[in-house]
Amino acid sequence: MLPYQTLQEAEASLGRNLSFAETLWFKYSAQKSDFLLYCHNTFFLFIFYSVLPLPYMFIELVRSHKIDRFKIQPKIKNSLADMLDCYKKVMVTFVVAVVPLQIFSFPVIQMIGIRTGLPLPSGSDIFLLLLVYFVVEDYANYWLHRLLHQKWGYENIHRVHHEYTAPIGFAAPYAHWAEIIILGMASFLGPMIAPGHMITFWLWMIVRQMEAIETHSGYDFPWNPLKYIPFYGGAIFHDYHHFVGGKSQSNFASVFTYCDYIYGTNKGYRYKEAFEKVLAKHP
Repeated sequence: MLPYQTLQEAEASLGRNLSFAETLWFKYSAQKSDFLLYCHNTFFLFIFYSVLPLPYMFIELVRSHKIDRFKIQPKIKNSLADMLDCYKKVMVTFVVAVVPLQIFSFPVIQMIGIRTGLPLPSGSDIFLLLLVYFVVEDYANYWLHRLLHQKWGYENIHRVHHEYTAPIGFAAPYAHWAEIIILGMASFLGPMIAPGHMITFWLWMIVRQMEAIETHSGYDFPWNPLKYIPFYGGAIFHDYHHFVGGKSQSNFASVFTYCDYIYGTNKGYRYKEAFEKVLAKHP
């Protein structure tokens, strides 16, 4: 909750006029507790997960010849019932695992110093922090994901996520509740190392969710602007990991490809052409 009662008090404290964005933030957050602002993440999770996969669902249902050119595993077809069933199961997992995690993790957010007050961070500050969060999360996720592919972790936890050998957008967070918590720690690590404003934290969780849905979309569109990001793996990179399944010891990283390259876990997947040859032979 902001320590100001009026806009004038806030401007006097900062020694300047509030920007347009800061005025909006003041009007929205002044009377809301930090806990309530933090819990917005749960609301965003439900909303964005429900909306962002819809275009991919529509594309999957249409499945024209032109669209199938971009389907990574075109022999796999998902019905509307299949996708809605996946959505329902994920929502249950959110309620069981994510909502309690959100509530009980608030003291950690307070301890590391994620702030809700003024001034707001600049655009460059937000960009740099998001970049740090992506790099940190990708590295931590690589090792946690690799650990989940060990015999006990896979058989008891990670196998649930691999029920989809050809992933779809709704399957991005489809996983055992324990995996949601384990890999969720990788997402929290960046903000713990470099805490910022609550708005930056919100954006991090939203953008990371958007990326995960794109990675699990099952489609590799050549015009995707993310392809221009150095070392970005994308759907084609992660699809191979799902295609191989439980025996996969390749493509563990969540976003980029450099960890798999450095640690030699990309040997099963070197080039897109090699993957397509494997798919062509798959019954």
